[in-house]
Amino acid sequence: MEGLGHHCGVAGIFAPKAQNLPELLFYMLFSLQHRGQESCGIAWEEDGSWRSKKDVGMVAPTLSAFAGEHHPSRLGIGHVRYSTAGGSGIANAQPLIVSCNKDRIALGHNGNISNGGLLRSHLTEQGSIFQGTADSELILHLISRSPAQRREVFLSDALAQLEGAFSLVMMHENALIAVRDPSGFRPLYLGFKDDAVFVASETCALHALGPMDYREVEPGELVIVDEDGLHSYRLPHRAPPSKCVFELIYFARPDSEIFGESVHAARTRLGEALAEQDEGNLDADIVVPVPDSGTIPAIGYARRAGIPFDFGLARSHYAGRSFIMPTKGQRELAVRLKLHAVSHVVGGKRVVMIDDSLVRGTTSRIIVGLLREAGAKSVHVRLAAPEIKWPCYYGIDIPDRDQLISNRLEPDDIAREVGADSIRFLTQDRLLKAIGGEGGYCCACFDGKHPFPPKTGRKETA
Repeated sequence: MEGLGHHCGVAGIFAPKAQNLPELLFYMLFSLQHRGQESCGIAWEEDGSWRSKKDVGMVAPTLSAFAGEHHPSRLGIGHVRYSTAGGSGIANAQPLIVSCNKDRIALGHNGNISNGGLLRSHLTEQGSIFQGTADSELILHLISRSPAQRREVFLSDALAQLEGAFSLVMMHENALIAVRDPSGFRPLYLGFKDDAVFVASETCALHALGPMDYREVEPGELVIVDEDGLHSYRLPHRAPPSKCVFELIYFARPDSEIFGESVHAARTRLGEALAEQDEGNLDADIVVPVPDSGTIPAIGYARRAGIPFDFGLARSHYAGRSFIMPTKGQRELAVRLKLHAVSHVVGGKRVVMIDDSLVRGTTSRIIVGLLREAGAKSVHVRLAAPEIKWPCYYGIDIPDRDQLISNRLEPDDIAREVGADSIRFLTQDRLLKAIGGEGGYCCACFDGKHPFPPKTGRKETA
């Protein structure tokens, strides 16, 4: 995967008896680190007071102290962030915590509000003051403006005004709240262990705390957990299901279950579908994944095609992300520091190089070059996703259309651009068949069919 930013990850806990929840939240967020690396934070109740710790940076250096301290608590939430709407920085780090006419509220948000620009414009005109630029802050303003006093009613009032993706964890006084938008763009799960209730973006964060029962928060479901138990409500508006297909292709951790599906199993089937698409049309000696994003689909491809699988690219886990380097030369050096071709594996071989998707093409060009330098006889690039041609408004940081290589070149031209002998993308119909989601997934980044087009200001609604 080259150049797509992750979304965010959320976690929450309600426990019947006080325990060291900040430590448990640390473990949960550490398991969700792949969903956001720019900032992280936790908020929790302790001795009747609300406390918080958040900062820019990764979970381990920012929050690891909580693994050795004792903070007895029954209620807490956490968040890891990658900025897709609003900039990075401490002002946009979450959880957001406020005191308002609805008492104390803390919020962590995964997703993007596609009408956030329009809502912000209206709220600003009406006198609202914003501390950051993230659209998550809009939700708190809408809650405070609801005339209702019952918790489930003012939450429904506020959330009914939103379009787009929102999986939320919240603290409101003595309650833990979990919400998933009616389209179900982003995953959200509830876990149950020792009478405590856990909330997490992915099941891998629940597994970090040991075996437990779990279930998916349904699209449009509002869950409130307090002293009286778990209460489930439905948001008043309905929307067609639009689960983000990229969660299964790339974003979620392979050991997670999301949308009721094993991520590992889904990615294996994507690789098998790629091989079926190639059947009889490609002679190759070895299947090589681009680690780590291409590894599982490469296993499926090799198994279905009957071609040996091997790690012809070795990855350094200590190199930074190449797409944040300021110059082209530095980005190329960063890729070379991160990935190394293994000449013993690929030398003299006809290589099928498997990755999850192609964005700008810059990284793929470098990787193909590394394989050729190591002696590969030919390099055929196969992607376990269709061509990315459109932006995303629901939580993926996809570059502008003019930076998307598939938006300006046909596959054969892309192959020449990246130096490959051939390049093929998994077709959208095969993708949906492989994951069993012909009618329930958002594929707008492939086909431009956005469930909720963005609304950024008053001019657009005139």
